[in-house]
Amino acid sequence: MRITSFISAAALCLATALPAAAEKLSLGQISGYLNSFSTASGEFTQINDDGTISTGQIYIKRPGRVRFEYAPPERTLVVADGDTVGIVDPKSNTGPEAYPLHRTPLKIILARNVDLTRERMVTGHASDGKTTTIRAQDPEHPEYGSIELVFTANPVELRQWVINDDAGSRTTVVLGDLETGVRLANSQFKIPGKGPVGRQGD
Repeated sequence: MRITSFISAAALCLATALPAAAEKLSLGQISGYLNSFSTASGEFTQINDDGTISTGQIYIKRPGRVRFEYAPPERTLVVADGDTVGIVDPKSNTGPEAYPLHRTPLKIILARNVDLTRERMVTGHASDGKTTTIRAQDPEHPEYGSIELVFTANPVELRQWVINDDAGSRTTVVLGDLETGVRLANSQFKIPGKGPVGRQGD
């Protein structure tokens, strides 16, 4: 499977009721929101490019760390430890698959300091009156793919993202309510079989 089928998510659309109207959020507002917390957790629903749906729990610890725990019957585990993304499939006997985090669009929102105003980082910025959607990429390496982020306002909240890879595959993650400021141990972001957790962000 492609890494984006695990790391990201395809979506059911926002199931929750949204405000009747909202101002288009600025890139500065969105950057400020993402930089306002270093840890978060919540439920997610993932829709893969092939239409399959998974659910689970997500844990975020910026910079560079995220953990996706997939609910049964899947039981897949995806962990980014600061520099590597590991995909652990309990049905596999070959050990975890590993990929450099900096080659995935997810690194944009896991950065120590998110700055969406950087030149050529944001390639799309629109509002439908209820949500604000931006499309971002690594300005130095657009070939790594892009990420679409959907936010609601009042208060600003990240509700969904879609990762687009260079082969045209799309994976969407729809987020439940994120609880920010939660205590998360670095040991939760250790990739099984990889060795000690890196010291980034300790």
